[in-house]
This record gives sequence, structure tokens and C-alpha cells, in this order.
Amino acid sequence: MARTTRGKKQAEAPKVDIGAEIFASLRELEKLKGIPVDYMVERLKQALTNAYRKDREDHRDISADNVVVDISEQGLFMYVVKTAVEEVEDEAVEMHIDAARNLDPSINVGDTVRIPVDIQKFGRIAAQTAKQVVIQGIREAERGMVMETGSEKAQELLTATVQKLDPSGDVFVSAGQGTDAFDAVLRVSEQIPGETYREGMLLRVYVLEARRGSRSSMVQVSRTHPNMVRRLFELETPEIADGQVEIRNIAREAGSRSKMSVRSLVEGVDPVGACVGPRGGRVAAVVEELHGEKIDIVVWSEDPCEYVKAAINPATAISVTPVPGQKTCQVVVPDDQLSLAIGKEGQNARLAARLTGYKIDIRSASQAAEAAAE
Repeated sequence: MARTTRGKKQAEAPKVDIGAEIFASLRELEKLKGIPVDYMVERLKQALTNAYRKDREDHRDISADNVVVDISEQGLFMYVVKTAVEEVEDEAVEMHIDAARNLDPSINVGDTVRIPVDIQKFGRIAAQTAKQVVIQGIREAERGMVMETGSEKAQELLTATVQKLDPSGDVFVSAGQGTDAFDAVLRVSEQIPGETYREGMLLRVYVLEARRGSRSSMVQVSRTHPNMVRRLFELETPEIADGQVEIRNIAREAGSRSKMSVRSLVEGVDPVGACVGPRGGRVAAVVEELHGEKIDIVVWSEDPCEYVKAAINPATAISVTPVPGQKTCQVVVPDDQLSLAIGKEGQNARLAARLTGYKIDIRSASQAAEAAAE
């Protein structure tokens, strides 16, 4: 086993005076991005070691353990570590005892020898490597912070400021406030149809998640997610916030219409009235935020027939009959309300089905009578 030469003064390596500048940059990086200086110093050491090993062909056989990089505010030093031997078998890690004693007369066979690396020529490569490592460290830290922020803020409703409109149609925003602000993207697919955006515009967004890409990570936000309606009502309705009223389900076609079912958890509390608010003020505030999107609020029921009957609002059902063995309900409405029950392009029936989880077969009273007669 090789013996170290503790206490023995060996030759000092030439230094490159970039330590103070590096550490100033790393301290600023730690302050702004939260990346520890010690972590970045270790990254620099690894990068410089690999850069030296690859700088010249004969360095490729040198193990990383045999290259010592010392970075401090006093400068940058590098050494190659070899073992003093009487017969050299591997020049990459061994040095003849006579040559070793030229560096340090007190060296004995088996001692390790630190051979100074002349890095004056290597200094340019070292500086470039340091810069690349810092840049890469910043990118990795930012990606990590984005992922962490996306996880922490997921499913929250936040106010965002439009920063940039991309030619693709995507909108880049700054969400949150103060030190908690972060960059996010509102994809075209998550935008309410017909909405227009401009730089500096304030809007509410629902945080979906952070997605890690090959080069960057970005928090994804939405204006079309059904839970955006949920969060808006939680803000506007104290009874929801304090647990008196529960939102059971939401079916939404963003920009056009939403249906929301609610139930009361406290006797005597009207769940629909609580969401509508005095003079309709609460639901009006949500509709305004969603730029006129219509919202139907109905009472949830354990009875599928009652639930479906409420869900086809604003139409009034004459009868609702479950189909045995199927998750389907046959609904009969007055003749003059058939189009109202189905809705434009089938929207009302479609949303009611999504809200309740039941397939809904809507017929007029005369159609039902003819079917019965047949």
C-alpha cells in the first residue's frame, strides 16, 4: 500500500489566479439560485479533472483519483499523484524513485508523489470549463426549482401576468407574487377559445404541473381545466371554504358552459343558493372571470334519477327511468323543452351525462308515448 508523505514539503504547482473571481460568482449564484458554493466547487473539480485527462492523449489513462484539483479564493492548483517505485510498470500512476527524489529528496519507495501540473497553458481550458460548469449548474438548478415549484403549486389558482406571446400561440406568464413568483406557460390547448391576451395583462390560471424537457422544465398552467371553476367558487363562496358546502363534480366545455353539482354538509344550508350568492353576486364573479361562460349549479343526489333530473337543467323532466343492467337513464321532457334539454349541438345533454356519469336518452312526451304504443 502506498505511503503518503505527510509533513514533507513537495513542490508547489503553478496556480491560475481565477479563484477569487470564481468564488464571487458562486456566492452570487448561491444567493440568487440557492445552489450551495461547496456543491459547485465539487462540480468544478470534477469538470477540471476530466478536462485535464482529455486535454492530451497521454492523460487518458490517468485515473480521476490520480488528479488533484485544489480550488480556493487564493487560486487554482492541479497535481498528478503517483507512487514512487524502484521499477516503473505503469507510467500513468508510478514514478521512478530517483525522479521522485528530484522533486523531494525525502521521498521513499511507496510514498505518493504530487507532481505539479503546469496549467499556465491549461489555464484557458480551465477557465472555459469553469464557465461551462457554472452555466450548466445554473440550468440544472433552475430546472430543479421549476420542478419543485410546479409540485408545490400544483392544483392552485394563481394570478399571472402575461410576459410574452409566442408565435405558436402559447402564452408565457409570470405566476404568483414576490419571491414566490415563477415562470409558466399557458399552452394553446389550455386557453379558453376566443380569449385574447396581451403583454402585461393579468389573468387567473390553474397550475397543472411542471414537465421536465430535454433542455428545460416549465410549469404548465390552464384556463380550461374543470378545477379552475372549482377554485373560483372556493374563493367566492365562504360556505365552501369552511366545509358547509361540497362541490361534488364539474363538467366543463371551457368558454361555453359548465355544470357543477353541489351538496350541503350542514342541515339548513342551501348549497345552490350559497354558490349563487346574494343577488347572484358570487356566480356572477366567476362568470366574469371566465369571460361569460354559462354555469349551471345543481344539487347532487345519491339517487341517480334525481341527479339526472337536476343535471338536465334548465329543462324540466317529466320522468327519469333507469335502464336495468345499464348505467343509462331514459328522460322524458315536455315537447316544447326537447331542444332545451338536448341543447345546442347536444351540449346540455352531453354535459349532464359527464356530470352524472350516466348515459342520458332524452325524448319528448309525444315520442315517449309513441314508443310506448308501439
